[in-house]
Amino acid sequence: MSKTSQQNTTTDASGASVIHTQAHSSGLQQVPQLVPVSPGGGGKAVPPSKQGKKNSFVDRNSDEYRQRRERNNMAVKKSRLKSKQKAQDTLQRVNQLKEENERLEAKIKLLTKELSVLKDLFLEHAHNFADNVQPVGTETSTTNPENSAQ
Repeated sequence: MSKTSQQNTTTDASGASVIHTQAHSSGLQQVPQLVPVSPGGGGKAVPPSKQGKKNSFVDRNSDEYRQRRERNNMAVKKSRLKSKQKAQDTLQRVNQLKEENERLEAKIKLLTKELSVLKDLFLEHAHNFADNVQPVGTETSTTNPENSAQ
């Protein structure tokens, strides 16, 4: 048995190439391909599922159309409210963070002043301590002139 197949390519009304394949003499099969008609690729290929929607005319007075519009309008309102709420939440969070930042900066200033005061106290105490303590081995003996004459 030999496996033979033949392919013929045609273009349908939407511009998509359709490949007709015949295998084992079972008949032609249509396989839609998303290939632009022009060799330069000038336009976008449209999938078969979207081809019919472009050309279909919608009766704006029909109940189906009005229901779809109403559902869409509700979805748009809901989306806009959600977006507005998100923006308000973000603004509120920004304000909270600004207040917290100000509090933290004030705390930093206070702690910096406290550190400076403590450093000054420490250095003053260390200086006074160094003046009052004599180094080891340099004891000065007070000589009594009366005792040295004897």
